[in-house]
Amino acid sequence: QVQLVESGGGLVQAGDSLRLSCAASGRTASSSTMGWLRQAPGKEREFVAAISWSGNVRYYADSVKGRFTISRDNAKNTVYLQMNSLKPEDTAVYYCAAKQNLYDTDQPDRYEYWGQGTQVTVSS
Repeated sequence: QVQLVESGGGLVQAGDSLRLSCAASGRTASSSTMGWLRQAPGKEREFVAAISWSGNVRYYADSVKGRFTISRDNAKNTVYLQMNSLKPEDTAVYYCAAKQNLYDTDQPDRYEYWGQGTQVTVSS
């Protein structure tokens, strides 16, 4: 079992930055692949970024490449999403999620554990 708690969301203006944090706990937290996914109103949940347990492998959705950076600190059991140059279309509830391997990291239904989500709103 892995428990996940997100924080760091808020209301910002276009062009601003935010850093989301995800505190993980549980026996396998530090060995899990971690992902950030988001869901905007009226839309399906979509992949944003993922990172391997070692931090050496990272994946990003095309829509956030060059603007968002995923990282992790296994000593603190925390995963981060640094979001720069935010756009109104980044507005969504952002979820932290965990899975046991690096396969299909862009598929939301492949993640086994989920946090409660944190709202990010970007005004124009």
